[in-house]
Amino acid sequence: MARPRTDTGKHPVRTAAQLVGAVFLLIGILGFIPGITTEYDTMKFAGHESEAKLLGLFQVSILHNLVHLAFGVAGLALARTVSSARTYLIGGGAIYLLLWLYGLVVDHDSAANFVPLNNPDDWLHLFLGVSMIGLGLALTRRPARR
Repeated sequence: MARPRTDTGKHPVRTAAQLVGAVFLLIGILGFIPGITTEYDTMKFAGHESEAKLLGLFQVSILHNLVHLAFGVAGLALARTVSSARTYLIGGGAIYLLLWLYGLVVDHDSAANFVPLNNPDDWLHLFLGVSMIGLGLALTRRPARR
């Protein structure tokens, strides 16, 4: 007799969500470490005035780092089931594509750039959005019926 399939078994989309969540958690932590984050002493809570840059490239603020931490925790929590892991990857990817578009249209020196974002952030968001959506779709694709 076949056992009923549970949504919590080992599945590639769950592993992907765990990995993505762990990376975001790590990035959030690294954003608070001087040296890994350059110009750390200029970090603001939010806003484009924060000149701190993760790895000397990606503009960050306390809010930006907290968002990474929260996104990481969400990924780890939602990786518990196939359906929630898929939702995390596809939904999170969609959020990152929206952030990419926002970053392209917002004046990086305006108050509207409250996260803050710079050009490297914008292109990273495009990569993250496409990659996360791709993982969510590819890893839950059903095989074609014959």
